[in-house]
Amino acid sequence: MASVTTDIPATIESARVKAAAPQRQYPGALVVVEGIDGSGKSTQLYLLKRWLEIGGYRIHFTEWNSSPLVKSATRRGKQRRLLTPATFSLLHAADFADRCERQILPLLHGGYLVLADRYVYTAFARDAARGCSPHWLRNLYSFAPIPDITFYFRAPLDVAVTRIVAGRPKLKYYEAGMDLGISLDRAESFRIFQERILSNYDQMIDTDNFVLMDGTVRVNKLQKQMRQIVGERIDLSQFAPKKK
Repeated sequence: MASVTTDIPATIESARVKAAAPQRQYPGALVVVEGIDGSGKSTQLYLLKRWLEIGGYRIHFTEWNSSPLVKSATRRGKQRRLLTPATFSLLHAADFADRCERQILPLLHGGYLVLADRYVYTAFARDAARGCSPHWLRNLYSFAPIPDITFYFRAPLDVAVTRIVAGRPKLKYYEAGMDLGISLDRAESFRIFQERILSNYDQMIDTDNFVLMDGTVRVNKLQKQMRQIVGERIDLSQFAPKKK
């Protein structure tokens, strides 16, 4: 079995070869949340973020598809419905690469605790559901550092879909997977698309060391579990404010 050496930064590709915690060249830590839309992951990461901020910890928050360099191009492509599965995937990869180079890696090297709302696993689940090759996707994101913890918030499909449909007046074209021609009905297309994504996430639980979280558990109880796991797996004292 291959091993990760101290000379080579641990990446997503190497994580599939060796499941043990990788050796790193930076003092920071990376915590990621993943899950289908409506799983509750963003709420839980926000609560964790606020808890750490109140405690004065050195943290940085980043979210999927938020690079100002790429966001406008993605928005125009969506508005004109010009995006194929491959071009959509490449735009997201460019967005992630920009944030990784300008935010994630510099802050990890600077000793920050980085919190990511969605990470490369979103591409592995969502883009594969659009028909992109899983192997191609793994290669595309092979530069990405391995998270210290990847929380996978799993909610039953009916629960997650109901949460999203109830909270939004209208599902967006690409959000609903209408570009795939699954169904002419937006709600039905969304459901089928999310089902495919959920299946892809489930296949990564063991291979990518996901920490499985029950998305149907009460918010406060789930947050308590999340904080406990973070405290057990990461030495938070490294990111605490320095005593005067």
